[in-house]
Amino acid sequence: MVIFGSLISLSGLLILLFRTASLGGLSPTVVGWVMIPLGLVFAVLGVLRNRRKRGQKGPGPVGNPIQRAKALPRLWKAWRSGKYPELPRSQVMMWAVALVYLVSPIDVVPELLPVIGVTDDAGVAVWLLSSLSIASGSFLRWEKDHRDPSRGIESP
Repeated sequence: MVIFGSLISLSGLLILLFRTASLGGLSPTVVGWVMIPLGLVFAVLGVLRNRRKRGQKGPGPVGNPIQRAKALPRLWKAWRSGKYPELPRSQVMMWAVALVYLVSPIDVVPELLPVIGVTDDAGVAVWLLSSLSIASGSFLRWEKDHRDPSRGIESP
């Protein structure tokens, strides 16, 4: 969220500095001055969210990005079989909606608008990748905690 907010603010600044033609019937000055504070709000919310998450007790996600990517098929299989109940159905639905949005030709902000047109897609992609990474890291933690070391297999 911090990166997404920063990109929105930077896009607004670039529009203010370099854009002279109207954007969807709006003045580039108006668009730029709206995008800069909007991006700053997202960035501040992201910083606050990160601080809150760090302050929470309990173990966090584990694994590096490669381990997390390799864990995604196991996560899907465990969730589908009902062995991993910690992943809410709503989260999976949000991933599906995000994926459909990314591949769909229908867009909230069309790509015809320079800079602004791709920021919505970039934001959805960043959210999807970070959400998948966090979920797979939490799944790796769950796998580690639910193994039976004496038998070398997972506990039921």
